[in-house]
Amino acid sequence: MKLLWGFCALLLCFCRATASTAPNIIAEPAEVINQTSAVLSCNLTESTLPIKGSYWLHNGKKIESSETTSNSPYTVLRLEKITFHTGGKYECVFLTDPEVRKTIEVKTLPHVGAYKHSEQGNEKDKAMLTCVSHSYPLPTDWNWFKLEADGSQVAIANGTDKYEIKSTPEKTTLGIHDLSIERDVGEYVCVGTNDIGSGTDKILLRVRSRFAALWPFLGIVAEVIILLTIIFIYEKRRKPDEVNDDDDSGAAPLKSNSTANHKDKNVTSINGCSTC
Repeated sequence: MKLLWGFCALLLCFCRATASTAPNIIAEPAEVINQTSAVLSCNLTESTLPIKGSYWLHNGKKIESSETTSNSPYTVLRLEKITFHTGGKYECVFLTDPEVRKTIEVKTLPHVGAYKHSEQGNEKDKAMLTCVSHSYPLPTDWNWFKLEADGSQVAIANGTDKYEIKSTPEKTTLGIHDLSIERDVGEYVCVGTNDIGSGTDKILLRVRSRFAALWPFLGIVAEVIILLTIIFIYEKRRKPDEVNDDDDSGAAPLKSNSTANHKDKNVTSINGCSTC
């Protein structure tokens, strides 16, 4: 029994010693919220593990410029300009055995962008408008509005016969059925919201008449008709001139023959006189 109690006491002391030397990383700041720049730092404390170096990760990808072979328990990463591209999860990693790491979140406002800023569809058809976001954190809520002529925004309700909205954290799509030139032409606004705030973008929708595709064909037909009319008029005017030219060319040989006969008579008369 005494042996058992002794073993338990030894085990307890070992656990306490291990706990007291367990690696602990103090990260500063704990998170970054909607800032334009920041300095991230990690300080490895309460560890007897040898350090062979350290580096930083951004969304799981190593930042090559941050890698070092220094045995320092302190590492710093400077973010000179924070945008939706540079937001995300940053991790400081110390090359110990085993590795130890700490995460710092850099949060930004949603960056919302239209997939295409101008869309067009045919009357009575369906149009699809799409917005996407690549910020961190991604939007947790999406909404659509239509801009009126007076500048006001009218919320678009989902699940009606006219509108259909499908959303994921990365993107949202607005489907507009039975397009109308009178009602549906205009600007639409997509709004993405996360726990930091909201971001927006606009899409211009144009609606063409159902017969719009016929206009190019009708234009070609009109050009052909005009061309044929010009050719017909030209031929009509050309034919009388050709007839007159033919008449003139037929009278000329007769005149030449008459002149020749007259010359022959003169020659005969002269020859007769010579005989006399």
